[in-house]
Amino acid sequence: MLYYNVTQMCYINIMAPKKTATLNLRIDPVLKEVVKMAAEKDHRSVANLIELLIRQHCEVNDIVIPEQQELFGGDNNG
Repeated sequence: MLYYNVTQMCYINIMAPKKTATLNLRIDPVLKEVVKMAAEKDHRSVANLIELLIRQHCEVNDIVIPEQQELFGGDNNG
């Protein structure tokens, strides 16, 4: 029989997981390699780097990014 010390296994989920969407796009193969190198250098995935760049672009250009709850009516159940 296995026993676990519950006090050592404390996991807290502060924020509900966000839904993600797929984005397919075509870009110059050279740019694709550059973004892969940039992501690796920054210890990020390509998807995470692209998301970061989009968020930075929106911030610089005063484009508001709504929360998912605002955009999709607050339904967190899929």
